[in-house]
Amino acid sequence: MLDIFKVFLEQALVRGTPFAAPLAKACAEICEAYGNECKKHDHDHCQRCAQACFDCAETCRKLAA
Repeated sequence: MLDIFKVFLEQALVRGTPFAAPLAKACAEICEAYGNECKKHDHDHCQRCAQACFDCAETCRKLAA
């Protein structure tokens, strides 16, 4: 799922579309939601997934600013 957002957002940024910031904001919200869900589970792979989602959300928030 994160790969889809990455490719989609990259294309928006490369093309300089005015929708890049709103897309980045939406991406941040989605990644945060996925991270929160993964964080609920104690498995190591779930915790790693949660951290990856939170990192993605942080990057997207920076892009949206």
